[in-house]
Amino acid sequence: MEVPTLSVKLWPPTQSTRLKLVERMTKNLVTPSIWSRKYGLLSQEEAEEDAKRIEAAAFAAANLHFGKEPDGDGSSAVQLYAKESSRLMIDVIKRGPVTKADTELGILDKIKEYDGTTFDISGDPRKVIDADEAEKLLKLLMEPGRRYTKICFSNTSFGRDAALVAQPILSSIKDQLTEVDLSDFVAGRSEEEALEVMDMFSSALEGSKLRCLNLSNNALGEKGIRAFDALLKSQYDLEELYLINDGISEEAAMAVCELIPSTDKLKVLQFHNNMTGDEGAISIAKIVSKSPLLEDFRCSSTRVESEGGIALAKSLGTCSHLKKLDIRDNMFGIDAGLALSKVLSAFSNLSEIYLSYLNLEDEGSIALGNSLKDSAPSLEVLDMAGNEITAKAAPVLASCIASKQFLAKLNLSENELKDEGAILIAKALEEGHGQLCEVDMNTNLIRRAGARCLAQAVVSKPGLKLLNINGNYISDEGIDEVKDLFKNCPSVLGPLDENDPDGEDYDEEGEEQEGDVEHELESRLKGLEIKHED
Repeated sequence: MEVPTLSVKLWPPTQSTRLKLVERMTKNLVTPSIWSRKYGLLSQEEAEEDAKRIEAAAFAAANLHFGKEPDGDGSSAVQLYAKESSRLMIDVIKRGPVTKADTELGILDKIKEYDGTTFDISGDPRKVIDADEAEKLLKLLMEPGRRYTKICFSNTSFGRDAALVAQPILSSIKDQLTEVDLSDFVAGRSEEEALEVMDMFSSALEGSKLRCLNLSNNALGEKGIRAFDALLKSQYDLEELYLINDGISEEAAMAVCELIPSTDKLKVLQFHNNMTGDEGAISIAKIVSKSPLLEDFRCSSTRVESEGGIALAKSLGTCSHLKKLDIRDNMFGIDAGLALSKVLSAFSNLSEIYLSYLNLEDEGSIALGNSLKDSAPSLEVLDMAGNEITAKAAPVLASCIASKQFLAKLNLSENELKDEGAILIAKALEEGHGQLCEVDMNTNLIRRAGARCLAQAVVSKPGLKLLNINGNYISDEGIDEVKDLFKNCPSVLGPLDENDPDGEDYDEEGEEQEGDVEHELESRLKGLEIKHED
């Protein structure tokens, strides 16, 4: 006898899936790569616009195709969607940054700020400048009566000839500089030329006493870090260091740790979106452990797993002044969560903590909730999305949330709290919480009772801007109840277009079916990954 199979429609994708794919394409377009060396790296704004356009065009083509096979499961439409997305992304990457105003605006239009103390040439259009243009721009730094302390060369690509012009000018003013932003300043250059430019800028600025240094978005890798060795080795007073989206590998992280002589005064350290891994995280942990004044630490999306997470957690124990901690989107796991819970009590000034997508599960989340409950009295942001948290951890989290009366944003989305957990969280928010402005509980297997309790708990908060309970299992009657509660402020209630009133209880089969479209698309779109340089 033939066994009947359950038919799952793969097309059309949900709006949430489409948005996630846009985010993924945007991330690829702004990540430094071998291709961006050749064609240039898009700005975040330009990448977002291109990604939206690519997705819309690919969706339209696939949807038109699907209309011709209404009885199909949509698999061929998914294939076309992925193929078109890939083709259009390649076109954008090879096109490079759009500088449509280059032919209309003079080089001086690059100047964003020019007030005698701040010199900022990061304005549009994004431009690859030559020696003549560099001279026109940078001679302004030498005007009598001006004493610039802050320079920003971001969004302006310097080649060898332009760097030769910049080098003596920067060397002549380095003693007065306190803030230098060289993020995204070699886009479109070959590796050899980019490294030479970095070395020239490093030599020119060697010995300056900087408070803030930003080297983000330069695809540095270890070679790039070491190209800045003269500058980094001379910095004893840094308060802020940004190495975001820089291809910081294990070796590059070791180089940073080796080259910077002192972090005694460091207050901000940001390593977001790198390929650091566990060994790299151990090197970063050494920097953190020697930064007693650290207030803002970001090591999100850095491919750190349990061993590196534990090392980072232990190193943070010395940072009693910490105000903002962002380590989301790593593979920490339970053990790293437990290690972090042991040091949270030291952070009495903590105002923002981002712990989403760390694989904490209930055990790690309970430990962190208990620790947070007794510390960080002025916490304003709590983000623990995507950690497989169930109702088992809800009592502890609710107790923690109830104690945080300054909480402005709460994100527990993409967990498994169900009604039982949602009701406890709602009760924790009922009393006080006058500064609450955003609550995100989407995709938590919540039904009518949980949704109603959440709505009732937050609807009267004076500053509320968003309640997101989309992607749950709320009945039609429950939706009507929630909408009625928000009838005087409907814009505050987030969309409910992905709610499934007939949703089944969570199980592996249900999860697999609901994720079919997204998983299928993600597997088809793996080819969109761009090869990154170390």
